[in-house]
Amino acid sequence: MTKSLARNAKAKAGFTLGRKGFAKISAVEGVYLSVAMEDRFREFDRQGLSPAERRKAIARAFGKPR
Repeated sequence: MTKSLARNAKAKAGFTLGRKGFAKISAVEGVYLSVAMEDRFREFDRQGLSPAERRKAIARAFGKPR
């Protein structure tokens, strides 16, 4: 694959914003994570949960009961 094709393929893949970067942007808007949410995310990291598993855990904790 040529360099220009590799660059284009990477650009089309999207951009992932890290937790620290997202926190900085959110702070401008006045949005902060609670201590409980920071603890929850730390626990997700410790458990090595995938993004899908993290979403399911958050939905179980905060979603509407069925």
